[in-house]
Amino acid sequence: MHYARKVFDQIPHPNIFTWDTMIRGYAESEDPSPALHIYQRLRLSSVEPDTHTYPFLLKAIAKLMIVREGEKVHCSTLKDGFESLMFVQNALLHFYGACGRSESAHCLFEKMPYKDLVAWNSVINGYALNNMPNETLTLFRKMGSENVKPDGFTLVSLFTACAELGALSLGRRAHVYMTKTGLDKNLHAANALLVLYAKCGSIKEAKKVFDGLQIKSVVSWTSLIVGLAVNGFGEEALELFKEMEFRRMAPSEITFVGVLYACSHCGLVDEGFAYFEKMKKGYGIVPKIEHYGCMVDLMGRAGLVKKAYKYILEMPVKPNAVIWRTLLGACAITGDLSIGEIAREELRKLEPKHCGDYVLISNLYASERRWSDVHNVRKAMLDEGVRKVPGHSLVELGNITYEFVMGDKTHAQTEAIYSKLSEMTRLLRLEGYAPHTSNVLADIEEEEKETA
Repeated sequence: MHYARKVFDQIPHPNIFTWDTMIRGYAESEDPSPALHIYQRLRLSSVEPDTHTYPFLLKAIAKLMIVREGEKVHCSTLKDGFESLMFVQNALLHFYGACGRSESAHCLFEKMPYKDLVAWNSVINGYALNNMPNETLTLFRKMGSENVKPDGFTLVSLFTACAELGALSLGRRAHVYMTKTGLDKNLHAANALLVLYAKCGSIKEAKKVFDGLQIKSVVSWTSLIVGLAVNGFGEEALELFKEMEFRRMAPSEITFVGVLYACSHCGLVDEGFAYFEKMKKGYGIVPKIEHYGCMVDLMGRAGLVKKAYKYILEMPVKPNAVIWRTLLGACAITGDLSIGEIAREELRKLEPKHCGDYVLISNLYASERRWSDVHNVRKAMLDEGVRKVPGHSLVELGNITYEFVMGDKTHAQTEAIYSKLSEMTRLLRLEGYAPHTSNVLADIEEEEKETA
């Protein structure tokens, strides 16, 4: 684009084809921002935009995620009479979806007299990208009812939504359709399917998808490595990473998140630090906050709380709430009250009303049998107006807070849930399980702790 710009600047009176070519070139480059400058120059010239100008420009703005500029361009399409054109409408749908304005995209979509597959995919993908899985699936069903056949891009959004909801059975049905229609050869769709199985804990199926890929991209390797790591197969994740290196596949920053996560859950502290250095020096990847978070988790799980705290203070990036919460969780496990209180104070500055932090510090005080402090924390939680998410139930088991989504359950449904829990407890006893009452951090009698 550097040389193209030099040639362009030497043309005394560029025509619209030349303007469009420059805007398109920047839109498809790593830095699309100059496309806006070219468009502004176009508007000041005597040349009028044509049917190709706005799709290229909106593509650049979608990459930059500048909502205000995109809305201005949308107004310009109306003034110039181009908004009714299919290419322009699809570009607007993509822009709104990419910028997190899924509802705006849907409103525009509903007004379109004719909707091609690109339009359906743009809105569905917009919902999927913006963590709106229910809306994704609803629109997908509507797409099917109007006899519009999905393609590989549709399936990527569908699998993403299924992974978000844990809708494994629906994902499997989509997998069958994918195989029947030959879309299993689509690498993007296959990678999304792999992620679905991994997120739903179906590692065997994830491996089967991976092994069946004719071409394995970095995304394929990374998806399985991360999937293995988060599902407790840390050693297998590290072995797969070594195979990836052996095949001379360059890992991405996300690959190393999976590798560090695997080291953390396997208790491989030295190996974790070695991989962290390899990421920086061997592959030239600048560590991000997620990588530092993995390192803090690595040390915290190994009981190296003081080392983790020192590491946070020396980090080149400012620690976020997740980092401090990871440290607080480690303190709750090891019983390090002094550092736990420091982490809690930092969290009060960053996210003062996060209910989980109150539970962690309360558990830490309880482990030290400081019941008055436990009471004060609970009282402060109420006084400061901290509320749990509506429809969610916080249950403390040891040092871990589990959050259950109950939704609008009827009394009968709630009873059914507790009945199932009782049945699970009965089956556990038959297998020889005895409750660890030491994990019940409450000021109650010993005989009450088992029920608690």
